[in-house]
Amino acid sequence: MAETSRISFSALGQRAAPPTIAKLMAMALENPELLSIAAGFTDNSTLPVEQVRHVVNSLADRDESAEYLQYGSNHGRPGLRKLLSEHLCRSETALDYHDVQRGCFITNGSQQALYLAMQVLCNPGDIVLVDRPSYFVFLEMLKGLGIEAKSIPVDDEGVVDGPALAALVDSLRASGDAERIKAVYFVSYYSNPSGRSLTRDEKATIATVLTAAEVVVPVIEDAAYRDIYYREPWPAPSVLTMAEWADFPKLYTSTLTKPFSTGLKVGFATCTDVEWRAKMLHVKAHHDFGTANFNQRICEEVLADGGLDRQLQRIRPAYEAKMRALDGALREGGLLELGWQWAEPAGGLYLWLTAPDGIDTGLESDFCHACVAAGVLYVPGELCFGDVPPRSCIRLSFGVLGQTQLHEAARRLVSVAHRFADVSETSPLSVKTNLDRR
Repeated sequence: MAETSRISFSALGQRAAPPTIAKLMAMALENPELLSIAAGFTDNSTLPVEQVRHVVNSLADRDESAEYLQYGSNHGRPGLRKLLSEHLCRSETALDYHDVQRGCFITNGSQQALYLAMQVLCNPGDIVLVDRPSYFVFLEMLKGLGIEAKSIPVDDEGVVDGPALAALVDSLRASGDAERIKAVYFVSYYSNPSGRSLTRDEKATIATVLTAAEVVVPVIEDAAYRDIYYREPWPAPSVLTMAEWADFPKLYTSTLTKPFSTGLKVGFATCTDVEWRAKMLHVKAHHDFGTANFNQRICEEVLADGGLDRQLQRIRPAYEAKMRALDGALREGGLLELGWQWAEPAGGLYLWLTAPDGIDTGLESDFCHACVAAGVLYVPGELCFGDVPPRSCIRLSFGVLGQTQLHEAARRLVSVAHRFADVSETSPLSVKTNLDRR
């Protein structure tokens, strides 16, 4: 019999709930028969085991001070911050290295930078504008902090809709809520969850609309997947160099977890506003006194000898091959003919699927339960929206499973989709939509 706590929790404590990502990860780890194309694990077979072994052995042999096993600084190792700033400037040559380096700090994965930003910017009841769809772990974090997420409107193709964004801001102003807008957030490269990248024009549109509405608030660009392109880097610059964003305080976050090693949990950010950065670092000191120094030193050694570039050269074709394996298996199984839609990404770890009208893919839906019963797990797309979530989308991650397992996971998913096809076909809205597509 469960005991009822007598503790009087804070408002934050009362809002605290188990994150959905933890539930999905636990389900994947605890049930070996369940094929998870849900949680965004990376590929075990391409993790940099030899690179890490070499660095650790080398440190033990040549660094008698063992400083890497001691506490580090709150804002991160100077050498690592220098190397990460140089890496970012190679990705975007218009950046000023000294500006990037001055604003750079190391975090426990990029998620910590996002949490720090929200902690020092927002109070419960404030509003953050988010991309549509958006990173659902960030959305859950906002909910836990009592912050309201409002989606940046998009058109039928998923492209940022400037006039609709202007109308949204106008409506918030008319209701007296525009003052509650404290930040804007988006995942700009090979997005989690959609796999889509924002164009330069879309980024400029957001800035232009907000400037015209006099809503010049901090912008947070989440570039966790920027390095994981398959063939060519996405050409759009970051907000750090775009003239349209010049007047906005900017936080650019990224990570070494996805492109190098998830287990090391080393992320980084650069912030253009001195006071904002200082306040985040003050709060970070209360969190952890600084990201694990040993993990940072490993990453520093790797970057110094070109190891990150070698790892990227290894994983880019591997992830493209996995994407094509999953994409191909879904197509071969006839999912397109059932009315499902998705686009092939040019990078990242995800496919974003939209079901035919009439099929509910939500977390508690019959379709989702049927997939789990069939031995396959996905992320329900309803989790990825700040407001007015559609219940017909799913996110599939091809990061951790091998190609044979991806084929089997696709087969299981498609088999369930075939069973639910009749539901879609009997929906009047679905019939109209299918006629419109002819």
